[in-house]
Amino acid sequence: MDISSVHPPLSNIQAELLKVFSADIPEKHLVELKTIMARFLLDSARDKADAAWDENGYTDEKLKQMLNK
Repeated sequence: MDISSVHPPLSNIQAELLKVFSADIPEKHLVELKTIMARFLLDSARDKADAAWDENGYTDEKLKQMLNK
């Protein structure tokens, strides 16, 4: 076997998701899980954006100036 075709092991999130999705759950629960994951990812992205905003000293006025260039 060619070593370049070997894939790394699953990440921790992939392994956990496989455990969850290996069970046959009702569609209602699947939709709820998707919503929870989406909310988690949105919150994480928002936290990172807020940190970048603070780190760079952005203000609403500075943003307006940047958009009007």
